[in-house]
Amino acid sequence: MKPETSLQPQRERAIYRVTLWGSVVNFLLLLFKFVAGVVGGSAAMVADAVHSLSDFVTDIVVILFVHLSGKPCDGDHKYGHGKYETLATALIGLMLAVVGLGILYSATTQIYDYLCGRTLSQPGYIALAAALLSLVSKEVLFQFTVRQGRRLSSAAVVANAWHHRSDALSSIGTAVGIGGAILLGESWRVLDPLAALVVSFFILKVSVGLFVPSLEELLEKSLPAEQEELICDTILQQPGCSDPHNLRTRRIGNYVAIDVHFRMAGHTPISEAHRATREIEDRLRQHFGPQTFINTHVEPVKAAPAGEAGEAG
Repeated sequence: MKPETSLQPQRERAIYRVTLWGSVVNFLLLLFKFVAGVVGGSAAMVADAVHSLSDFVTDIVVILFVHLSGKPCDGDHKYGHGKYETLATALIGLMLAVVGLGILYSATTQIYDYLCGRTLSQPGYIALAAALLSLVSKEVLFQFTVRQGRRLSSAAVVANAWHHRSDALSSIGTAVGIGGAILLGESWRVLDPLAALVVSFFILKVSVGLFVPSLEELLEKSLPAEQEELICDTILQQPGCSDPHNLRTRRIGNYVAIDVHFRMAGHTPISEAHRATREIEDRLRQHFGPQTFINTHVEPVKAAPAGEAGEAG
């Protein structure tokens, strides 16, 4: 049955507002970081600016894909366009992986140069100020965005929030490295690439956590076993209904699709079977959301084999 879509425009506008605020902050930050990195002679800050640039690009991706996912069902997309948002989440995960690998490579190269006896450059105070400003602003932006994403049940917005958090983590490494290089002297300048190395693993961990579930959804992975058990239990709780089978489930962006068969007595009136089906669907939508796609099929209870009937008599 087709889900209700009256709340979709409000949700889409709210996602736009959250993402727009993030994109404005990201744009201002990446400009300041690039200037601070160049003026302060900090390769780490330039890399951090590139990270902020990836955040800005991610914001644009979210805006575009949420618009597509918000489109109603049509002749070519009977289940709506929800997987565009899933695709956006997967792309964000890939972007995070690229950024994490880039930081990992840069940090490893600098550590190798240090071990080979090369003197690492000392950054300026403006680079340290940019790192601290980025850390504070990105953490505030993460807290705001992740709360809004959970309230709106938007995987793409939550994924984008974690991209903000990854930028904040990157700024921690940058601030520690720049601060150590400035305050502790030449022999401690290796703190910058060491911290960046640690941060890169955090970024890669987040990217895997975003990309893998999105890929599984795109590949039509079923809902977790406990959720499928809940579906079967909901059917069995309905009087006169038994033997839920041929259960197929999947996610479509932020929605759930459920196909299931169950049995009722063969003499059950059509009106009674319809009423029972509607009650089951209502309870399932109370759990999975009002926009859940549900397709149910009622079959008659299988008659007992003649031999078993005779034994029972």
